[in-house]
Amino acid sequence: MSARRTLTGLAGGAAAVGTATLGYGLWEARQFTLQQVAVPVLPAGQEPIRVLHISDIHLLPRQKAKLEWVSRLAELEPDLVVNTGDNFCSPDALEPLLDAWGSLLDRPGVFVFGSNDYRMPKFKNPAGYLAGPSNVKKHTTDELPFEDLRAAMTSRGWTDLNHARAELTVAGRRIAFRGTDDAHLNKDDYSLVAGPAVEDVDLNVAVTHAPYLRLLDAMAADGMDMIFAGHTHGGQVCLPFKGALVTNCDLDTGRVKGVSSHTVADQHGVEHTSWMHVSAGLGSSPFAPYRIACRPEATLLTLVSR
Repeated sequence: MSARRTLTGLAGGAAAVGTATLGYGLWEARQFTLQQVAVPVLPAGQEPIRVLHISDIHLLPRQKAKLEWVSRLAELEPDLVVNTGDNFCSPDALEPLLDAWGSLLDRPGVFVFGSNDYRMPKFKNPAGYLAGPSNVKKHTTDELPFEDLRAAMTSRGWTDLNHARAELTVAGRRIAFRGTDDAHLNKDDYSLVAGPAVEDVDLNVAVTHAPYLRLLDAMAADGMDMIFAGHTHGGQVCLPFKGALVTNCDLDTGRVKGVSSHTVADQHGVEHTSWMHVSAGLGSSPFAPYRIACRPEATLLTLVSR
């Protein structure tokens, strides 16, 4: 009888800890944070460029606190907005999303799509995120109005980088961009934008949603100064001292979020290093709406001279 009571007590204690942890995770998922970092990537002697990196909003229209927080980002008045996808989770979130962006859409901007721009999320075991990359298959859920999203952003002046190149003048500097469609859905084809870095510009920037190594290697080998990506949610569930458990792609956990670098040798054996920023993002799947030791975030990067 005593052993039974002990087991019952342990089970009850474990359930209480699990419930408390889940409750904390649900609370932390609403603690939106603005990260601010400097990256020494510009040519010597240049004035800074302020870049707002937004990713993985995963918006549902009922998420009023998230909408209000996003609506205040325009007050930062960045020189450039980089959006690395996974913007919304339901068709009726499109208009609230555009309203929240507000005057950010009037500033220079570039974007690529992620899986939750194309398809609505579907229910999975919430613990499955910890098992590794989710290997999303095409056409498994209802389609989102991604063409309406694309049209809304491009009509306001943001540049679509899904398998495209572009050059923009930002804060008086010329920046060459290239981007790919979503690697997590295996929609990426870097060969469509591949080639050496543009020489007569101030900066070469590559943009993609999911930071799979096949893309990072190709972008760095081509001499990109900086790479922007999202998708990882910063690990979403992290542990003290250890950090992220997974990245939901083949990137190592040490670079799951924030500023880091990526070095690769080109076909001639010459090493190239690109700065990289991976956003931990502002949301999560509605079927796993928690974060632990990894608050939702947008990032204001100040690009400064080397």
